[in-house]
Amino acid sequence: MSLLVASSLGAADAPLLKDDFSSPKLEARRASRGEWKFAENTASCTQDDELYKKHKDHGPIIFYDLGYEDATLRFSYKADAAVKSVVFTSNGEDGHIFRFVSSERGTSVVAFPPDSKDHKSVRLGKPGPPLKPGDWVPVVVTLKSSKATVKIGDFEETYEHPSLARPKTNLSIGFSFGTVSVKDVVVEK
Repeated sequence: MSLLVASSLGAADAPLLKDDFSSPKLEARRASRGEWKFAENTASCTQDDELYKKHKDHGPIIFYDLGYEDATLRFSYKADAAVKSVVFTSNGEDGHIFRFVSSERGTSVVAFPPDSKDHKSVRLGKPGPPLKPGDWVPVVVTLKSSKATVKIGDFEETYEHPSLARPKTNLSIGFSFGTVSVKDVVVEK
């Protein structure tokens, strides 16, 4: 009986998603808009300028199709000096819900209220740190009801907007220009 309870408890604590990039294929992962390489437990891609134009000025991206509402999402990224932005987005059935964009000017954090015309974003609170090329940068985003706590390296800030309290259907990590590597993607309840 204690074995059954222990294994049940262990299963309850299992992450909703774990991608260590040990395989080029993962059922929930869609890597697109570039030639992604999977080696040494990282996913790496260099932007192809023709694909960037073809996709209406959107760079390489990794989507994870995963239903969640309240969750903690972790990953690390490394951008080279040519990268202009790294973007994390949480999406719902009706489009974007939450996003941060890190660039050399800092990190903007936005919500996308579902009732806004043209799905316009609303800037949330204090900006985060600038993009830091050349180093692995750990990121933790905790979405809980109407709050989003964002940790990027040593920076941590909690943002609030009622539109964040919606079911999510996927998340994505993308970038524009240069080369980005991603590792250790984990989503936990």
